Amino acid sequence: MKIKREALKAHIKEKFRNNQTWFAEEIAVDRHYFNRVLNGREKATSPKICNNIIEYCKRNDLDYRSFISLE
Repeated sequence: MKIKREALKAHIKEKFRNNQTWFAEEIAVDRHYFNRVLNGREKATSPKICNNIIEYCKRNDLDYRSFISLE
């Protein structure tokens, strides 16, 4: 699994007023680590972040495939 960074950034901009910290709290991950992943300084394949994004999508009736690639 891999995070679709640009799609996730657009979602955060629209739904969280571009506040990555709020989104990181929503998916229960460290905001500093999430920021590094989202901005390409860490691999976008973190199982914890991917799984938590999938859970977030389930709770909010979103298609996780918009934010996660299964490659």
